[in-house]
Amino acid sequence: MRAALIVGGEAIRPGSRQTLEIPLPLLYTHTPVVMSTHVIRGRRDGPSLFVSAAVHGDEINGVEIIRRLIRAPALKHLRGTLIAVPVVNVYGFVRQSRYLPDRRDLNRCFPGSDKGSLAARLANSFLEEIVSKADYGIDLHTGAVHRENLPQIRDSFDDAGEVERMAMAFDSPVILNAELRDGSLREAAQAIGVPVLIYEGGEALRFDELVIRAGVRGVIGVMRELGMLRPLSKPRSRRRPEPVVARSSQWVRASQSGILRAAKPLGTRVDKQEVLGWIADPLGDSEVPVEAPVAGIVIGKVNLPLVSEGEALYHIARFGKPDTAAEAVEQFQYEVGPESDRLPPEEPPIS
Repeated sequence: MRAALIVGGEAIRPGSRQTLEIPLPLLYTHTPVVMSTHVIRGRRDGPSLFVSAAVHGDEINGVEIIRRLIRAPALKHLRGTLIAVPVVNVYGFVRQSRYLPDRRDLNRCFPGSDKGSLAARLANSFLEEIVSKADYGIDLHTGAVHRENLPQIRDSFDDAGEVERMAMAFDSPVILNAELRDGSLREAAQAIGVPVLIYEGGEALRFDELVIRAGVRGVIGVMRELGMLRPLSKPRSRRRPEPVVARSSQWVRASQSGILRAAKPLGTRVDKQEVLGWIADPLGDSEVPVEAPVAGIVIGKVNLPLVSEGEALYHIARFGKPDTAAEAVEQFQYEVGPESDRLPPEEPPIS
């Protein structure tokens, strides 16, 4: 471990924690904009991990996950460094928007440039000031507006290694094998040798207690796997199914416009041609069923019942053993859900 870690021009020494404000381009009102970053550095040597949220400005579950994470008692014994950035896309966050003011998607603008668009400059600042200082990363996301995701990990496992190890340690019930996307944070980080895990869960502009708890527990689990935190003092008493990797997934789209009556919640196991819901006109004169094209687990769904022809309604992940996947989801919901203990929602149980 170096004597001093420099983030945002500030030196963070071993055994200290510090909140930094990394300057970003001003608003057109000449109002200053900063990317708040919390750095916790253990006294003992260890890896450096960044955890980021709100790369899309309306995805707020990750903001709460990071708030709880940096208060976790387990961090008292931290080895190495945790760099936490709860709001990356500050411009979108204050406008409650996925995008920047110029309608660019920040997660398609990496690695960025200090001479490019606003999005390119923000991407460049985050990559240079945060990602390049880390050995590993976890990026927290949610579904879009009116679209909800079951807690899941998305990453590419074509080259088995650190990402797969982190994914299994996160202990989300479902893992999707997703290809790298051009311009994404994950692609840019991989290009400089920083493996990044993507966690998805919940809906934009909404807190979801199950998703938040699972996120905090997952990050803690990864930190234990990386040797940044002490292992659990005793193994869990219940045997849990391991996370299941889905090699493919498929969206079910509306065959006509109308009002959707959804019949299947997230996490449900469905068979091929099983009815997921019905679409009808306001008077109910023309009603058609929405059927599953494949067998699998519902990992995403639309929440707004007003749908247009061709709109994505249900996201179904396919597994070699659907029953095993369904068991993993059920056990996960039992262990992590808000009803699983008597603590208040803002203080989830962390070992």
